[in-house]
Amino acid sequence: MAFLLSAPKLEFLPEPTVPEVAFAGRSNVGKSSLLNALTGRKSLARTSVTPGRTQELNFFDIGDPVSCRLVDMPGYGFAKAPKDVVKKWRFLINDYLRGRAVLKRSLVLIDARHGIKDIDREVMTMLDEAAVGYRLVITKADKIKASALAEVQARTEAEARKHPAAHPEILVTSSEKGMGIAELRAVVLDAFES
Repeated sequence: MAFLLSAPKLEFLPEPTVPEVAFAGRSNVGKSSLLNALTGRKSLARTSVTPGRTQELNFFDIGDPVSCRLVDMPGYGFAKAPKDVVKKWRFLINDYLRGRAVLKRSLVLIDARHGIKDIDREVMTMLDEAAVGYRLVITKADKIKASALAEVQARTEAEARKHPAAHPEILVTSSEKGMGIAELRAVVLDAFES
């Protein structure tokens, strides 16, 4: 697996020659850490203590020859970013999700500590309208107590049932502890093969 390119605008996207799986989520939800855990590489996707670092679509090639790609999308909902920057990110994400024929599935990441927020629901509705199938993935499951995690999972499953493009089964992960990573890898591989 190797980093291919960053696309700040749609015209910089790579040729749509192989299937893609995209990772979406609020800033600081742990997208980069999850990508690193998924691929077994410590620093493939850059992690940062500053939320909102990923401001472009980052493409990672898998296989030699390349058989598929993972896409790290800009985090959404980061309040400290200037409004025009947030708007630009939103348009980029929206246009990518709606117009990318090789996009097989999106994974919408939900921070276990916060659960689903309105901004997550907006993205889920956008995916519903674009008819892009997606799975909800709870991240940072090791950061809260088991009883609180069960509550977050139940609320997330209830929300998923309200969205036609959402898969009903929720994945629960922890990049730090390796929880749910094998299951997530299986879901990603299954999306590439479908």
